Amino acid sequence: MTWRERLIDVRPLRASRPFRDLWIGSSLASIGQQIAGVAVLLQVWELTRSPLWTGAIGLATAVPLLVLGLVGGSLADAVDRRTLVRATTAGQVLLAAGLVAQAAAGNRSVPLLLALVAAQSGCAALGAPAKHTFPVRLLPADQVAAGLALQNVAFQASMLLGPALAGLVLAQWRYPAAYAIQALAGAAALVAVVRLPPMAVLRGGDDRPPGDGARRGPARGGWGIILRRPALWGSLATDLAATLLAMPIALFPLVNEIRFGGAPQTLGLFLSALAVGGLGAGLLSGTVTRLRRGGLVQLLAATVWGLALAGFGLAGPLWLALGCLALAGAADTVSVVTRGALVQLETPDRYRGRVSSVEHVIGVAGPEAGNLRGGVLASLTSAPVALVVGGLGAALAVVAIGLVNRPLRDYRVPPAHDGPTPPEATATPSAQTTAR
Repeated sequence: MTWRERLIDVRPLRASRPFRDLWIGSSLASIGQQIAGVAVLLQVWELTRSPLWTGAIGLATAVPLLVLGLVGGSLADAVDRRTLVRATTAGQVLLAAGLVAQAAAGNRSVPLLLALVAAQSGCAALGAPAKHTFPVRLLPADQVAAGLALQNVAFQASMLLGPALAGLVLAQWRYPAAYAIQALAGAAALVAVVRLPPMAVLRGGDDRPPGDGARRGPARGGWGIILRRPALWGSLATDLAATLLAMPIALFPLVNEIRFGGAPQTLGLFLSALAVGGLGAGLLSGTVTRLRRGGLVQLLAATVWGLALAGFGLAGPLWLALGCLALAGAADTVSVVTRGALVQLETPDRYRGRVSSVEHVIGVAGPEAGNLRGGVLASLTSAPVALVVGGLGAALAVVAIGLVNRPLRDYRVPPAHDGPTPPEATATPSAQTTAR
């Protein structure tokens, strides 16, 4: 493999204008979300000074995801996915405007703030499963992982830039400006979605949208396919174990206060360190996206994530703490990219909405529930104990999943072919193993 092949693969940006538009819009939206996320975290902390309340931000996000995420998956397999994402993105923009209004009015009610956060999470949950299916419909199979890597690099860049910009914005103009940036960035994402081609669900193996005589509504078996394909449930279980047991963000304010004096700049460095590691891994993602052993790569990356966060819990010097977070961020990027490609390529198009909804619930609600778990455990013990116990527990759980799930360990990405990915997933070693 040459050094060029080790760098991020940008072929998807050249090959598909709709994907390029989607990537640009999503990148802007991610920056806005990061700025708003820091604003919510700091606003709740200033109002309460309690790790339980900062952990409750995770609860406010996770509950709508759990309630509405699976509904969004069913909708994504029953209606035009572009139309669904248009409506839910517009809802997020309107709720961002609501955050601006509450901040401008000097709101001191934490339940009101969390209610707006929960409503935004609900809109995201309804639209995310459909949005997850866009890259695999817009790109050839051999470029899906590269497309997901590009999306992840944009997200990691937003994690790096977002907290720093949030600090500047909050210092100069406080909360209304931070939430206004999210609203404007969301509007840019909405424009990108409007420009996408129609995304009707493909039925069967004929690559055609449903005609007048086609059966309406989602195809049967969309939930059960996760259990029927061990590579799918293994990949999703790996991500759930890693995030539910080892998510550290709700503990950042407490760790910062007890070890580093509580300076806002240090809190921003914690968030940026995760992004630096993730961005570095993303910029070298060609090394990963060209590998076909996606399942094994995900297992290794998730194990490193847990061990790195346990190291963060034990780290004394600031440089060591930031190094552990950067390593965790790099491992997270590798895990997310390989999981996303595996889930989309292993799932037929007529089921992708529902399977993507499960992936989204785990990928977003899992971390938020993990933040709540960390906040509760830290309030009962201490932040370092919560980090070490969670990190080691996550690593052990991932190793156990890998030991019992051979199809996941042996999974290989389907071979390359010309044109967009077909609606039916190509037979993979994991599926063949299941048949045997």
